[in-house]
Amino acid sequence: MKYMLKQASILLFCAAVLLISKTAFAQATKSASTAPMLDRELFFGDPEISGAQLSPDGKFIAFVKPYKGTRNIWVKKTDEPFDAAKPVTNDQRRPVTNYFWSRDGKYILFSQDKGGDENYNVYAVNPSITGAEVPPARNLTDAQGVRAFIYAVPKSDTDTIYVGLNDRDSSWHDLYKVKISTGQRTLIRQNTGQVSGWLFDQKDQLRLATHTAENGDTEILRVTPEGLVKIYSCNVFESCSPVRFHKDNKRVYLVTSKGADDLMRLSLLDTDTSKEELVEADPANRVDFGDTIFSDLTDELIGTVYEDERARVYWRDKSYEADYKLLQSKLPNKEISFGSATTDEKLWLITASSDTEPG
Repeated sequence: MKYMLKQASILLFCAAVLLISKTAFAQATKSASTAPMLDRELFFGDPEISGAQLSPDGKFIAFVKPYKGTRNIWVKKTDEPFDAAKPVTNDQRRPVTNYFWSRDGKYILFSQDKGGDENYNVYAVNPSITGAEVPPARNLTDAQGVRAFIYAVPKSDTDTIYVGLNDRDSSWHDLYKVKISTGQRTLIRQNTGQVSGWLFDQKDQLRLATHTAENGDTEILRVTPEGLVKIYSCNVFESCSPVRFHKDNKRVYLVTSKGADDLMRLSLLDTDTSKEELVEADPANRVDFGDTIFSDLTDELIGTVYEDERARVYWRDKSYEADYKLLQSKLPNKEISFGSATTDEKLWLITASSDTEPG
């Protein structure tokens, strides 16, 4: 009898829940039928303008907007209105979104695949060419079935980029020096050690490589004429990645969680002695180390960023901190981020956004 009463109670409870669910569904349906429909273009349509970047001399601004229905790169003079801009790429099959100015400002470089095959080549376009609706783009890496990675854009040679190509071995990228003006390609280092990344120092010398060992460890390796020498590692449950060489060119900034219970930190690693020293961890002890802000002019670390409920920025350079606080006063309740800058870092593009506007 007790069992039957229990089952009956369960059935009555389920019926009550079903009745409530039907009522709630009916109310929600009625509410939805009276609410205005939002056009999906508001959420998924192309932005009018995105990804703006200043030329190194500050005379031009490049940005992305649709051209003949597909996102492409446009350029205008800094003091011109946006409707005076001209397109410099014309890909009608796939949007062009990843690009940057060469250090001398002569070229815009971008990476693009064909129809989503993820075999990216690197292209260069000279925006100063006139006479055509859109200037021609040159394929600098010019390889079929190969994926190119840009590893470095050296200061010491503005007509050069360092590119990884998996044309010899599809699993691993060899390192090449590519001349932007001509496309001439020179092999710098053949990747026979299953290297996943290369890092150059402040004098544009190849110094470090990263590698994943068979047991899952991440290894940071010093590059020598004789081979690769391990100087740091972390296991599969940890993370470690070199960021950028310190201005002394002896130590490298490293984001790592090695030996930590949880959160990642920013450290300096001596590439000769493997000595690690802490630079900074989250002052609030809440989140992983987020990002670094460096001056390309002085090679100084000028700020650090943590992604918490809102982005937190800790400034090491007081002049940048003063500028940032001025921007906050002019643009209250906005997330402010620094974009591209001129070579002398006197002119910047900034973005201000919030939870109710894209920026």
